[in-house]
Amino acid sequence: MELILAIAGAFILYVVWRTQLASITIFEYERGLRFVRGHLRNELGPGLYRYLRAYTVIRKVDTRQMQLPVNGQEVLSKDGVAVKVSLSAGYRVTDARAATLNADNYITALYTELQQALRAAVSASEVETLLQNRAELGPQILQTCQPAAERLGLVLERLAIRDLTLPGDLKKIFAQVVKARQEGLAALERARGETAALRNLANAAQMVQRSPQLLQLRLLQVAGQTGTTLVIGMPQGATPIPLREGAADVEALPTEGQTDKPAE
Repeated sequence: MELILAIAGAFILYVVWRTQLASITIFEYERGLRFVRGHLRNELGPGLYRYLRAYTVIRKVDTRQMQLPVNGQEVLSKDGVAVKVSLSAGYRVTDARAATLNADNYITALYTELQQALRAAVSASEVETLLQNRAELGPQILQTCQPAAERLGLVLERLAIRDLTLPGDLKKIFAQVVKARQEGLAALERARGETAALRNLANAAQMVQRSPQLLQLRLLQVAGQTGTTLVIGMPQGATPIPLREGAADVEALPTEGQTDKPAE
């Protein structure tokens, strides 16, 4: 009887021990914080751990790079234009202890810091400056938020502006400005082309005036092209173009109205 009671007691103790014993696996990309009776004892690396759930709590923290989007924030720029801006930030947990102890939720805390920095950067600039320096806005906000992120045990690795939206009427105005600018550049290029063409014509006229034979050579060059028909009138004072061999025979031919005399 005593043996049966001893076995039953041992079985009950085993069941209680098993219900209180827990295990947890910490992966390579995680870190664990072990709290015993509410006190942080140590930080755990990757591995399998067993603990008594009645006294110990192990909290895991993911140390991989995470993406945190900040949804569109409607902010007034320095010149009073309502601009809607959104961004995306990439961060990583570098200090699991600080990330857990310094904030109730480090993701929410980082989101708030990014939101406030975004609003401050937009409200300090005019809308035209924002459009021109959009690529520089992300690094500026990253530099502003980096100290706050370090206090949370985080490091900001990248930050970029996703969208920068203007009111509908202002979009049309900026589109008209861009269109007018492009039309002006096109007109300038046409004027440059016409100026270059006139300059070339003036240079050619001066060369022909100094050497009239150049005009005749150009005519011969054009005449040599296939499928070209030319009607040439020689200017007064122009030097005759030498004829090829056999030209004398052509000149000896009778002109119109002349006939051959009969032999006596």
